[in-house]
Amino acid sequence: MTNILLKMNTEHNEIKEKLFLDGIDLYNQKQFYEAHEIWEELWTEYRQVDDKFIQALIQLSVGYFHILNINKKGAISLFNKSLSKFQMYKGLHRNIDVDIIIEDVEKTLNILEQIDDMKNFKWETVKVIEFVNE
Repeated sequence: MTNILLKMNTEHNEIKEKLFLDGIDLYNQKQFYEAHEIWEELWTEYRQVDDKFIQALIQLSVGYFHILNINKKGAISLFNKSLSKFQMYKGLHRNIDVDIIIEDVEKTLNILEQIDDMKNFKWETVKVIEFVNE
């Protein structure tokens, strides 16, 4: 019985890790809707000790998706929600420098405040999520 539970736990951990990494890959390819879908599956189907971090990633990716859909108000709302959650994980979390994500979200919010036409959003300002080597 213990071996079965251990195997199930190992399989769940592998699935959770794959979903997390797949979301990162999609986000880094600017496939924000798809990244959100993957992370949402992780968030809803598997218990995480850092659920708020996963939720922040979901909100971040949907914020950028709103920019693609010219929804400034929705984007600003989701970036602010993600920012408050990312603040809970300042520094390194999951080998990611969360401070860089926080800076990126703050820059994005500043850009959104300054532009009138969402089509003028500078996508090159959006950084990829990178893992830090310890």
